[in-house]
Amino acid sequence: MIQRSNPEPFTEHPASSPLTIHDMTVAYHRKPVLWDIDYNAPKGRLVAIVGPNGAGKSTLIKAVLDLIPRASGDVKVFGLSYRNQRSRVGYVPQRESVDWDFPVNALDVVAMGLYRKIGWCRPVTAKYRKIALEALDRVGMAGFARRQISQLSGGQQQRVFLARALVQDADLYLMDEPFTGVDAATERAIVAILRNLRDTGKTALVVHHDLQTVPEYFDHVMLLNMRLVATGPVQEVFTPENLRKTYGGKLALLDRVGHQMTLSGGGQ
Repeated sequence: MIQRSNPEPFTEHPASSPLTIHDMTVAYHRKPVLWDIDYNAPKGRLVAIVGPNGAGKSTLIKAVLDLIPRASGDVKVFGLSYRNQRSRVGYVPQRESVDWDFPVNALDVVAMGLYRKIGWCRPVTAKYRKIALEALDRVGMAGFARRQISQLSGGQQQRVFLARALVQDADLYLMDEPFTGVDAATERAIVAILRNLRDTGKTALVVHHDLQTVPEYFDHVMLLNMRLVATGPVQEVFTPENLRKTYGGKLALLDRVGHQMTLSGGGQ
């Protein structure tokens, strides 16, 4: 069912939803970047956040995580504030936003995801190093555990950050462009991990740019262009009409996507 960004009382948002956003506006230098966003994330689903450059996709994730201030609105994670539910949220940032020259190896990076369990300023014991190594193994990077992160390829770096999120054993994952700049093997590995998370009841919201792979990779989609254009199951919402509303009809790719959806029955 398509949901529009019509504000409603926050009490009407289900507390069981992994993420609820009510009437959220975010502005930079008094210029709105996101406007009146109202959203309920479905539990146990993979959700693509899709929209043109400058649509506010990364801003939405950062505002949910309190990394940037909100001009108005409220956010709940499983019915409580993010601050109170921080341990239930895993985050994979854009690779470009990370200082890859920082002198740590892959295992150190993954272990950072365990600091809430270990305790700040306490040594990483053998128990937690084993957990971190197992997470690296899940993403095919166990053999690079002692490699400095600056010496890894872009795809390898992305796998390490995915492993760091996995060790948190979160219930909600927010991923900002995890497929950007990775090779085909890494993309397949990320998709396999996302599906495994979903199959164990986890929810993932993923900023994604490749429109052609949305129907293959994701269950739900959020179409965003400063405002929430539409959101819901891919087969219902990811239509040529809604894509044109989102992108302004500027992409020739929309016709090919629409053709693929028609062949698969998603445009009915």
